[in-house]
Amino acid sequence: MKTFFALFALALVSAAPARAQYPAPSPTPFTPSNGIDAGELAVDVANRSGPVLCAEKDNVHLDFTSPAVRKMRVQALHPAYIGTISTDRWAPDWTACDMTRDPNFHADRSRRVTFWETPEFWLTGYTFPGFWRPAAVPVRVGDRVETGLHMVQLWMRYRERAEEVLVFYPPDGYWRARPLPFADMRWTAYGSSFLVGPVEIQQRPVVALEQVSFDPETMTFTLDFARGGSAKLKIEKIDQDRLALAATFSGAMPAGLPFAAMRSMYATEFNADVAKVAWRKKGGEGWSESPVMNFRGAAATEIWAGRTAPSNHNLSAPDMVFSQFSDKP
Repeated sequence: MKTFFALFALALVSAAPARAQYPAPSPTPFTPSNGIDAGELAVDVANRSGPVLCAEKDNVHLDFTSPAVRKMRVQALHPAYIGTISTDRWAPDWTACDMTRDPNFHADRSRRVTFWETPEFWLTGYTFPGFWRPAAVPVRVGDRVETGLHMVQLWMRYRERAEEVLVFYPPDGYWRARPLPFADMRWTAYGSSFLVGPVEIQQRPVVALEQVSFDPETMTFTLDFARGGSAKLKIEKIDQDRLALAATFSGAMPAGLPFAAMRSMYATEFNADVAKVAWRKKGGEGWSESPVMNFRGAAATEIWAGRTAPSNHNLSAPDMVFSQFSDKP
């Protein structure tokens, strides 16, 4: 299912309106950390991954848990080998896949709506013929509210074309991010997903949302959780290296639930969206590394999940980094 939506988004690029050239925006100045923050917070990272044969199922699952965390950074950045890609790969691989038991809730009608736009950015929502969860979460921008959406895309005008940089699914709380295309590449793939908020299992990991709102002035999404509490997800940087988001939480997660999760796929190292992880421990003298399926979990202040070798699956998809955990919003 994740590959279907990624390919669907790709097909929409050619249908986006043509727009004039403009300087790349910088909603919020982004300054990398210099050195290591002595007060950085270590959070528990648990590996819930399991083997699968189907390359279209998200079997990689990392949970992030801490009752103290109030802020973190999420980054999607191009893989180390991005400059070596001459021919990209993003076609789905349905070998050994059986999706017949997946739930499917039918929508009254399919639709596409652009409910906010400027010359630089626009927000577009879609209702599909069916989705695995009902579409009941309203999405608000100012006084405009849209309901019944399965997917919402944030588009950016860059190099005289439309670039989809962020997508989220209101029914289950999943997000995907990608940087602007690397160098002269015209497009790059989506790969891993992440969740922000109280992660619980409802057939699969989800964050149940009450409402999502977006403030164009600050480029910030506000997530109101069905279990209570909220989080803000602010776009800090978008360029040809990375997309950086700052997440802040109103309080601790209920019932000790994880405050975030990453979901991805791994069949083999040459057929994966994530194959390895690397992490830092608080006060550690260096990084630790592991194949993702062998990772035993850790108390980490920063964790990278991605690939160091090219894959047959979503070759140009970004790596993910979760860092700058803090008990101060």
